[in-house]
Amino acid sequence: MRRIGGRDIVAATLIALLTGAIFTSPPLQTLQGLSLDILTAMRGRLLGDSRNTATSPVVVVAIDSETYDTPPFKGSPTQTWTREIGRVLGSITEGGAKVIGFDVIFPSSIEQSEIPFGDTAVGGRMKGFDRDYLIALRQISDSGKLVLGEILSNDHPEVPYRAQQVAVRNTVRALNVHTDHDDVIRRMPLSFAIEGRPVPAMAVELAARAAGAKPEIASSGATELSGYAIPSAVPNTMALNFRGLGRDIPTYSFVDLRACVEKGDRDFFRRAFDGKVVLLGTVLNFEDRKLTSMRLAGGYDGTPAARCALPAPASTVQKSRSDIAGVFVHATAVRNLIERDAVTELGFPMRTILTIAFAAIIACAACLLAPSGALLTWSALTLVYAAVAVSAFVHALALPLTEPALASLAALAIMIGYRFMLADRDERFLRKSFAFYLAPEVIETMVTSGKMPALGGEMRNVTMFFSDLSGFSSIAETMTPGALVTLMNEYLSAMTDIIEGHGGYVDKYIGDSIVAMFGAPADDPAHAANAVRAALKCHEKLSELNASNPAFAGHGLSHRIGLNSGEAVVGNIGSRRRFNYTVMSDTVNVASRLEGANKYYGTAIMASETTMTQSGDAFAWRELDAIRVLGRGEAIKVFEPLAERDVESAEQAKVTAAYAEGLACWRAREFAKAADAFGQTAKTDPASALFAKRAQAFTANPPPADWTPVNTLEGK
Repeated sequence: MRRIGGRDIVAATLIALLTGAIFTSPPLQTLQGLSLDILTAMRGRLLGDSRNTATSPVVVVAIDSETYDTPPFKGSPTQTWTREIGRVLGSITEGGAKVIGFDVIFPSSIEQSEIPFGDTAVGGRMKGFDRDYLIALRQISDSGKLVLGEILSNDHPEVPYRAQQVAVRNTVRALNVHTDHDDVIRRMPLSFAIEGRPVPAMAVELAARAAGAKPEIASSGATELSGYAIPSAVPNTMALNFRGLGRDIPTYSFVDLRACVEKGDRDFFRRAFDGKVVLLGTVLNFEDRKLTSMRLAGGYDGTPAARCALPAPASTVQKSRSDIAGVFVHATAVRNLIERDAVTELGFPMRTILTIAFAAIIACAACLLAPSGALLTWSALTLVYAAVAVSAFVHALALPLTEPALASLAALAIMIGYRFMLADRDERFLRKSFAFYLAPEVIETMVTSGKMPALGGEMRNVTMFFSDLSGFSSIAETMTPGALVTLMNEYLSAMTDIIEGHGGYVDKYIGDSIVAMFGAPADDPAHAANAVRAALKCHEKLSELNASNPAFAGHGLSHRIGLNSGEAVVGNIGSRRRFNYTVMSDTVNVASRLEGANKYYGTAIMASETTMTQSGDAFAWRELDAIRVLGRGEAIKVFEPLAERDVESAEQAKVTAAYAEGLACWRAREFAKAADAFGQTAKTDPASALFAKRAQAFTANPPPADWTPVNTLEGK
């Protein structure tokens, strides 16, 4: 995590203000609607809707495809359906409906038809056809339970024909909806100015009649209905709450109700419509379809209600659609008003403040963290915020969702660009300048503190790693300089990748030798095990290079690796003008000696007892000997790591067992038995061959009584 300065704070603030203002500005106001769509989808998919349709205060009577396909309506123009509509409306009213609203408009009557029929027009022969229908409208209207619908328009208004208007004493209300700029219906108008006075929209009129109240304008400017202040972020509109995705509205097929009238089942009408607001409308696949805030979730054309007289159609499985029949938009609005469940949206100032605050948080994260970390932070915080927004939407509060998410993402991108172009130039210069000379952790400390590295060190428990190519000097003499450089670069690169991949730090290269340490600069409690694992991988990698890399062809390179763990001084060591991050102590010297000791035993990797102990039980080992290295009086036991625990081969296990038996006999001065034990594997194991030869010599000429089983190495 980088330090954040005053300039960074100013930049983060300006970026948050800019992105917040942009994404809540009027040109991008469709994002507010998109938030409603996403919240509706997430709430519907994650939480569903547990409301019982039987308790719905609103029901729909659908003039559906079943109606069009069933006699007596099949093949008949809708203008001839009015008598049957009047009969069904009468039964619904007798069943106890509170109020009936028309989402269908009959702009003309069959009595007005001028199509010739014999010596007169069809209309002349049909005089009086609508009389019973108009009488039914008048009776229901006089009881205050009927509202016809109309479409207001300056160009093409659509209104019921004049006789209907007279029958209902002009109780006609607008069915117009509020369409956003993206042609999606998310809000419903509350009223319309007609002849200079506000007239309630259809949904408000129906809810008011059901509640026995009149809509009023409060001092705050909000429309109130029975004490309910209708939330209205967009003036004179109500945000629709599609809590049940349309499935919360019971839907009756008109043709089934007509058959129910013929059947004379008054109890059914009482059970279905008592105390309900009823909306009559068309529910067809290709007529009066509306895109709403359910478009992402998928809406439903109600829930099929109980049947009275006709069997249900064979195909009754409902599928969600991006659009719904228009009558359900009005039904949802009425239910929202009656249940006081309309969506409350934040006003422009609060949406802007919330968006800017979220963008500021992400901008600060982008300033503090690496780009990947900042992106993860943005993802996590956006998910948390989305969960909070969905929880709030369960209670009909719509928090802005897309605006904060997009503004903060833009702030993230801009802040990363700002850091790259301005703030991090010095840091990149330091990293680039010192990358080849200092450990990454040292550079990180230098960048974080803002200070250049200084002389000094500390005691750390580390594992030293020394490696050297066997007989490389003689091989190098036969190679051209170019080929030699290519070979060394390939070798050192491969070994360094493995060492650093296991948490090691390469201190230096000395010709073909590598000096590395594990456990510093970065803390690593498992430094011994990581060093052993790296040594085994390096040995394996060299075999692969010899077999497949053209630069190694014909050379058959082998190397020796020494490992030792213990306390050491690590830090910036050198002169005041030039220094390296390196390590100093006897631990280093012993590791160097163990690397050279491999040549006596014919082994590739040798580790001290300390390293073997600190690496735990992760590996299969064999004890090689107790040795005394040059420049050190104390004897140490040395071990060879064979493989990961339980991965060693059967041959390795056989050699280890025979070697352990021979070593035990050797230390017990049973040299003949030791020679026999070592001899079992002497042909394939150089260390066994060495001990077999020494044991045979001692068998012929036993050592003095004060002999100790310690091998003193004379050279490095």
